[in-house]
Amino acid sequence: MSSNLQRDRATVARPGFIRTPDGVELFYRDWRPERAPGSEKTIVFVASYSLPSDMWAYQMTPLARAGFRCVAYDRRGHGRSGDPGGGYDYDTLADDLAALIEALDLTAITLVGYSMGGSEAVRYLTRHGSARVARLVLIASTLPMLAKASDNADGIDRASIESFQRDLMTDYPQWLAENARPFAGPRPSQAMIDWVREMALRTSHQALFACNETVSRGDFRNELRDVDVPTLIVQGGRDLSNPLELTSRRTARAIPDARLVVYEGAPHGIFLSDAARLVADIAAFAST
Repeated sequence: MSSNLQRDRATVARPGFIRTPDGVELFYRDWRPERAPGSEKTIVFVASYSLPSDMWAYQMTPLARAGFRCVAYDRRGHGRSGDPGGGYDYDTLADDLAALIEALDLTAITLVGYSMGGSEAVRYLTRHGSARVARLVLIASTLPMLAKASDNADGIDRASIESFQRDLMTDYPQWLAENARPFAGPRPSQAMIDWVREMALRTSHQALFACNETVSRGDFRNELRDVDVPTLIVQGGRDLSNPLELTSRRTARAIPDARLVVYEGAPHGIFLSDAARLVADIAAFAST
């Protein structure tokens, strides 16, 4: 579990920002409940591909009001964080998460990762260990492996990945406009969908392409066996981005202490379509 963090320490650079050992400033938000400060349980949120920590607003607000300390951050190249021009591999991204946890000296946390963020959370655990993590929540994750291979025949073929990358490099706003409603499902308002699209459009274009390559090449099939904390896995039954049978069902079988909850009929964007139910499930699990 060696990493740069063993040689250099992350620091709080200024209010709302930490500086990683390789010099990148990451924006974070740390919402503490008004009652019983210092005695609350801590939840750390890792955002989806292309989205900043703002995506968690409708989970963090009610959870903080319910007594949890809620911490989230913007991945490098996303939101208010620095755009360093590199470091979008899973090892570096996991080190960024470790930098946040170390700089804020967080312990006994419930670590929540959404989509790509779930893979970053698992790589954090296998690279840095679980000394600071009590529980793991994986939501609509890209785990264990999305891409098609000789030993992953049901995966997404390279042609489909390259098709998205062409859209990304030629007309990403149009791709978002066409795919936002299938992502969110019928329940969220158009205004809510527009809010998410605006966040995605502010993400570094280089980060979008590099992170997509990272996701498409990720293979956690062996790594999942090393997850040694209780794990809650949540996914929509009609997830078109990360199909349930390819991702969460296999992940639940691979992690030793895992429980899968399927939101029947729900899309990939369950943080929008099923926000209240997701809050309740996270709160119940984080309280155990």
